[in-house]
Amino acid sequence: MLQVMRSSAKFVFWILAVAFIGGFLLAESSGLLNRGAVTPTTAVATVNGTDILYTDWLRRSQQLTQQEQQQSGRSLTQDEITRIENQAFDEMVNEILLQQEYRRRGITVSDAELRDYARFAPPQWVTGDPSLQTEGRFDPAKYQRLLASAQARQGGLLIALEQYYRTEVPKEKLAEQVTASVFATDVDLWRAYQDAADSASVSFVVFRPQPTAADSNISDADLRKYYDAHKSEFERAGKATVSVLAIPRSITAADSAAVRAHLEQLRTEISGGAKFEDVAKRESADTISGANGGDLGKGAKGRFVPEFEKALDALKPGELSGPVLTQFGYHLIRLDSRAGDTTQAHHILLRIQPSDSSQAKMDREADQLSRIAAGGDQPAKFDEAAKTLGLTPFKITVTEGEPAMFNGQYVPSVSAWAFGGAKPGETSDLFDSDAGYYLARLESVAPGGKTFEAVKGDVRARLAVDRAVERAVPQANDFATAARASSLEAAAATRKLTVQKTGMVNRSGASSSLGSVGEALGAAFALPVNTVSVPIRQADGVYVLRVDAKKPADKVAFEAKKKELRAQRQQQLKQQRLQAYFADLRKSAKIDDRRKEIAARARRQSVS
Repeated sequence: MLQVMRSSAKFVFWILAVAFIGGFLLAESSGLLNRGAVTPTTAVATVNGTDILYTDWLRRSQQLTQQEQQQSGRSLTQDEITRIENQAFDEMVNEILLQQEYRRRGITVSDAELRDYARFAPPQWVTGDPSLQTEGRFDPAKYQRLLASAQARQGGLLIALEQYYRTEVPKEKLAEQVTASVFATDVDLWRAYQDAADSASVSFVVFRPQPTAADSNISDADLRKYYDAHKSEFERAGKATVSVLAIPRSITAADSAAVRAHLEQLRTEISGGAKFEDVAKRESADTISGANGGDLGKGAKGRFVPEFEKALDALKPGELSGPVLTQFGYHLIRLDSRAGDTTQAHHILLRIQPSDSSQAKMDREADQLSRIAAGGDQPAKFDEAAKTLGLTPFKITVTEGEPAMFNGQYVPSVSAWAFGGAKPGETSDLFDSDAGYYLARLESVAPGGKTFEAVKGDVRARLAVDRAVERAVPQANDFATAARASSLEAAAATRKLTVQKTGMVNRSGASSSLGSVGEALGAAFALPVNTVSVPIRQADGVYVLRVDAKKPADKVAFEAKKKELRAQRQQQLKQQRLQAYFADLRKSAKIDDRRKEIAARARRQSVS
């Protein structure tokens, strides 16, 4: 839980995964999971005519969910589960699109290629395995011996390698085809080098008038015309309004003191001769390391949270810490070894929980709340529950794909539920988290997308700003004329305007200072020194600027680095080409996503 990155899974994971998938599909197809009319052949989506089966998507989601739960050592919120489900869906869509592209381009992988890749290009999860390393480095000889052994066949390594390369090699071939024509010319390299190395100092005045009521008085016809010309710029996430009842878990100073005292007892027990590993297995709330006797493995400094790192740094090998408080609870730490910045350690974690009496009271209230209103479609029941338990509901607006927040605090699962097929007036199930219990009622929901009605207000605001900026052009023109006749500062002082200065900055710094990317940025490096520009109109305002000083990029330094720069630039261009290619592939695909429809149907069936 505390580590930034866990070590790669063992080869046996592949065998367990096959068993899990088989059992899950059996349960799905047999109806044991009570999913009503949803069958193994129900398509949750189609991608260019290819179905994504509901059970396949659910299986992928369950696998990813199980992995994350094992890594975190706790149950996941509905928000986290929804994020994982979206991840699984996106992965499956991308896999179908890739397979379709492979067929279109005639990309295949022969068995001989698979063997060569397996022998001479092992993946990172193989090269990083400690058992295949010598003195901290991957040992090809050990790897070749493993490939030829019965262990590789019986342990599933050969199957795992074949699956890996059948997925990755076609991707590599596709990338080679897509980026084959990418080449960074000397002109391109010099331009990129200038963008980073040129510097200039700029003074400027910007006119940003506020839109008036007249600016916002725009006919629907003009709004529609602008929207039709800029549809891609108005993609919006869904919005929902929910009312929430909360029963927070209140942790007192006495609760914290009791956990600390218990950890002190465990320390005394271990100091008295008990085996640390046995106590960790029995007591630790970190289920992953606890199952291994509290073992956190060997790793570099910085893999733990700061409080834990500080306590670890203070220990000598074999020494036990006192109680260490972090965001996760109290820890008892044993340093096993230290070599430079690399440490090996064990720990026991005790979470701080409410006392039994406090928890029992909260549980009774939560049960009562659930009995009165949870999972219903009668809005009045929510109000009845609030009145019965003396709870004050709070109302929040949530955005699809983002967690619900109230007064800076996370409200778990509510956002995912609101956009999971619920209808206005429905009440959620009771959500349980480390912070407390939550019940939500959906008040309203506006679907995402780019329909004109959904973004009409944004279109109006955009056009109002555009009109206001247009009105500022004559004023800026008058100012620029006066500045050229005297100075930027004198003209600004007469009109009580502010002259802003960037100092010596490159293009990135100038963009940040100007607050804009566009013609004003180009002028900042193109104008001669001490020349006042004409008014430069951009989306956010009208700029008048003067270049005070310039320092051009060093051509000699560029020539010395050109070979290195070309390699870096070509890699960058290839990445850009691939990103644009895949974005276009996804954008042009015909994707019929029916997940919400199926979820809503399943909810209605479960209620009835």
